[in-house]
Amino acid sequence: MEKVYEDPDIGTVVFRKNRRSRRITLRVSPRRGVTVSMPWIVPYKTAFNFFLAKRQWVLETIDRQSEKFKDEPVPTPLEIEAMRAEAKRVLPARLSELAKKYSFEYNQVRIKHNVSNWGSCSRKGNINLNLNLVRVPENLRDYVILHELCHLRHPNHGPEFHALLESLCPRHRLKEKELRKYRLI
Repeated sequence: MEKVYEDPDIGTVVFRKNRRSRRITLRVSPRRGVTVSMPWIVPYKTAFNFFLAKRQWVLETIDRQSEKFKDEPVPTPLEIEAMRAEAKRVLPARLSELAKKYSFEYNQVRIKHNVSNWGSCSRKGNINLNLNLVRVPENLRDYVILHELCHLRHPNHGPEFHALLESLCPRHRLKEKELRKYRLI
């Protein structure tokens, strides 16, 4: 359930109730705009007051993002769908290939369009991969896939996880650093 507010300086602000939310959160994204998520039981008025208290921060964040990403065009919905089609063709096949090579078993793979992560692995053994992975070099793509596969054995980022990842993907810390140069769009 959601409501929309049109701010004269910011534009559209979406207020969205979410049963899984535990607190009010405010997100500013060049692609998705401004979103306020709230627990189901929180009144919209409370979330609106939260937004108003953070309004100046939102304006400053929009300015910073505009400056930082001014040279990077925001993809059209058609371009995103083309990336999704390529990701569905390439990523599950590569995941399967690496899983077989290193004896991992996973349940399902899903291609998502997240703005906050390159991939994730659930405790049920389901792996989510970001469609933006088709935009990065193959060695970084493999790093993300191996990272998620290692979570099947170690569902944390402890020493055992990093030792396993390093054995499968040497110099993985450098690849992680290199991946930060790419922006999720």
